Amino acid sequence: MAALCALAVTFALLLPLTQPPSHDAAAATAGQGVARVTQAKAEDCENPQDQSLSPSGGGDTPTVDAIKARKDRRLIVGVDTNSYRWGYLDPNNPSGELEGFDIDLVHRIAEDILGDRDAVQFKAIPTSRRIEAIQKGEVDMVVRTMTINCSRIEEVAFSAPYFVTGQQVLAPKTSTITGYDKTLADKKVCSAQGSTAYDNLEEGRKSGDLPDSTDIRTTVPNQLDCLVKLQLGEVDAVVTDGALAASQAAQDPAVELKGGLFTDEYYGVAMKRGSDDLVRQVNRTLENYIEDGGWRASYEKWLHPTMDQGDKESASATPPEARYK
Repeated sequence: MAALCALAVTFALLLPLTQPPSHDAAAATAGQGVARVTQAKAEDCENPQDQSLSPSGGGDTPTVDAIKARKDRRLIVGVDTNSYRWGYLDPNNPSGELEGFDIDLVHRIAEDILGDRDAVQFKAIPTSRRIEAIQKGEVDMVVRTMTINCSRIEEVAFSAPYFVTGQQVLAPKTSTITGYDKTLADKKVCSAQGSTAYDNLEEGRKSGDLPDSTDIRTTVPNQLDCLVKLQLGEVDAVVTDGALAASQAAQDPAVELKGGLFTDEYYGVAMKRGSDDLVRQVNRTLENYIEDGGWRASYEKWLHPTMDQGDKESASATPPEARYK
């Protein structure tokens, strides 16, 4: 019976377009008196989102040339396939193609490098394997709501940021939880393995921002798995990026965002360290994508329905300004 229940829940998650758009995304605005958490930082690291390479810079382009020289001339990209409006398979779309905000960006990068927006091989990569997949050369890049932080820039190269959000709490509407605060005492909280959400929960326990009795042991390979556990009553709350939480709230009208954002998170395209020419190319694409309105059009299509409240835009509706090292 439990297996059947889980299957039913999973099937429900595959039908996001049957749900009305959610406007619970007070989400993307800061605060409500909640203290911001600073990401754990490696030594001598400050503003990791500003550490990428400038689009300018000539010289050899070995990484890009190798991509162009492939017999199967496609860009290989690690993505999410089950994050509603970011990277997902919509069963109501007869083409069966991946779609979402991150997927639009991948198509633009492929168009700029290979002259064909569809010259992409998508690989579904769980949250917990994003860095490993890059380091092992399984993908050219990961475009998967991946936060730039100090520990990660020691392991992979990042583009300039293409989106800004923050961590937020998701819980049932009937829950007494009010956010990232003392109401999480004696509650079970779910986060994804290898995510900044788990890092922040762990740091919150150490710093005293979270009660000692908050149980943060439940982790899953993909952040959407936390929503399933929440629906099954196996956990009391989920902590994930506010932008993703808003999409999950749109999938399930029984849950909502609790409190404001309690971190600052900048998403970047992750690539292998040393692939400087590819990093510069992606940053050039990002600059053009923002300047010519492509970024804004993608936001309006995918994220406006879940993140903005009527005429009030979320803070995430404006792309972050690129600053290079």
